[in-house]
Amino acid sequence: MSELENVHPFGADPSPQPRAFDFFETLLVALIVYAVFLFAAQLTIMLSLPAFMNGLSPEQVDVLWKQQHRQGAAVLLATPAAVAVLWVAIRRTGREFTEYLALNWPSRDGIVSVIGVMTIFLTVEVFVTIKLGLTRPQTNSDFVVGGATGLILFAVVICLAAPVLEEFVFRGFMFRGWSQSFLGPIGAIVITSALWAMLHTQYGWYERSWIFIMGLVLGYFRLRSNSTWLTVVAHSAMNMEILFLGGPYL
Repeated sequence: MSELENVHPFGADPSPQPRAFDFFETLLVALIVYAVFLFAAQLTIMLSLPAFMNGLSPEQVDVLWKQQHRQGAAVLLATPAAVAVLWVAIRRTGREFTEYLALNWPSRDGIVSVIGVMTIFLTVEVFVTIKLGLTRPQTNSDFVVGGATGLILFAVVICLAAPVLEEFVFRGFMFRGWSQSFLGPIGAIVITSALWAMLHTQYGWYERSWIFIMGLVLGYFRLRSNSTWLTVVAHSAMNMEILFLGGPYL
């Protein structure tokens, strides 16, 4: 039985379990999580910069700031801090962290299905992009990681850290709170998908439109399976496919 079937039709939960976060509480906690993540990431990068940075030009400082190994390390160290904020917020309501985020491990058939769907999704995206003549050169200085160690770090961030954090926040925490608010499950899927797409400011609107559609697909998986781990697997599989299709990175 889906967790949403236990919700009272008038919004009141007749069971003695602690309540879920309401719409505005969910939004507030999500914003705090995002702020903590940004602070921890920026602090990590600042601590990694060389001591002689004051003698460099703004352009040189910007190059150091955006080096992929620093960005990757920042994400890896900031992700646990952001998840810790979620854990504290959920535990303060008396709920179990794994229960509230629906961290239920999916079945093997479910994993195979989502990987297949993600492969089809990516194939359709590539086909449409090529037909529209929107292909771009693969070589991009922003994604040159420099060395095998940098590439491994980049892969861990893209295929593990980012999917875990984003799915915990969007399809886990925000979906849980908003699906039990006035938005309902469908509204929660749409709004979280839109916010998730807007968060990817490194992309243009065309790329964000595909991210929005992918968010709808992930939201459907979350609703049907009651498993945020399933959306993590799907998100990770998608990023892994993009990683292998991209490059060159070195």
